[in-house]
Amino acid sequence: QVQLVESGGGLVRPGGSLTLSCVASGVIDKIYALAWYRQAQGKQRELVAAITTGGVTSVADSVKGRFAISKDSSKNTVFLQMNTLKAEDTAVYYCNAVLKSGDDGGPYWGQGIQVAVSS
Repeated sequence: QVQLVESGGGLVRPGGSLTLSCVASGVIDKIYALAWYRQAQGKQRELVAAITTGGVTSVADSVKGRFAISKDSSKNTVFLQMNTLKAEDTAVYYCNAVLKSGDDGGPYWGQGIQVAVSS
């Protein structure tokens, strides 16, 4: 069994910062990639940022220059540093992992965490 647990969400004012964390636990043979997605109310889930096991990162154009993804491989943890937050960043943020767990290759999803940007 693999679990992804997100933390760090909440309410923040426009221009503020938050850091999301996601810890992967369970039987994990290898992590290939970790990512953050978000889903705003009434919209489709979208990719925000991703990082490969080798550390190659990609960030959506809508958050480029404001958000950064990083990881601590020793702790199976991925982070999303969010700066200069805007109202349009309000969404439920989901952690995603492509990993190998026994014969299962995922992907796996966290339960989601709310980020609300409002004055």
